[in-house]
Amino acid sequence: MSAPAEAPVIQASALVKTYRMGEVEVQALRGVDFELRRGEVVVLLGPSGSGKSTLLNILGGLDVPSRGTLAYGGSDLSHPTEEAMTQYRRRHIGFVFQFYNLIPSLTALENVAIVADIAENPMSPDDALGLVGLIARRDHFPSQMSGGEQQRVAIARAVVKQPEILLCDEPTGALDATTGRLVLEVLDRVNRQFRTSVAIVTHNAPIAQMADRVVTLADGRIAADVPNLRRRPPAEVSW
Repeated sequence: MSAPAEAPVIQASALVKTYRMGEVEVQALRGVDFELRRGEVVVLLGPSGSGKSTLLNILGGLDVPSRGTLAYGGSDLSHPTEEAMTQYRRRHIGFVFQFYNLIPSLTALENVAIVADIAENPMSPDDALGLVGLIARRDHFPSQMSGGEQQRVAIARAVVKQPEILLCDEPTGALDATTGRLVLEVLDRVNRQFRTSVAIVTHNAPIAQMADRVVTLADGRIAADVPNLRRRPPAEVSW
């Protein structure tokens, strides 16, 4: 008998997002239904302009839908106050972007500690750096680290507050294949060790091999939502 499916951590229904550019309206999302379950890795695939980053930003509380509903743990986030959305991001969401957004005047440890200082239940910054294999680089500045090391610091900064959800927008987009695989291994480790729900936006289709589920977007709509029954570790992903 198969185990029951986990309940959704985030659930979105009929999401529409419209941007106005002068007199022109651009529909980034056109009625998207999406859910992210506890402990799963979901890869969001699609070409540029398909709506995948817009969806990720709405899930993470960086943007709000024009129409539709968004719920976290059963709580409605469709029309939140700014304070409610700030608390949602602070308590539950970790972000990893393509460009690392580290503070150049702070060391690796200080970049991680600045988030730990405002979190409710953080792990120690040293533990977070150890998780991504960079404890030996704790006192180095971003300019003294490679791109892959900077991205791993960014992941440590995202996970130090122990978020339930990790949202990653093209986390390997600026990296070569070997370095990108190291970054994916860290994301995989975070997911397996802490059962963190992970959503990864990418245009790099092979990355989907490490996911539990692959969601493909096209023209602001979900074109496919397919379980991956043979999830592979990142080391086996054919780049």
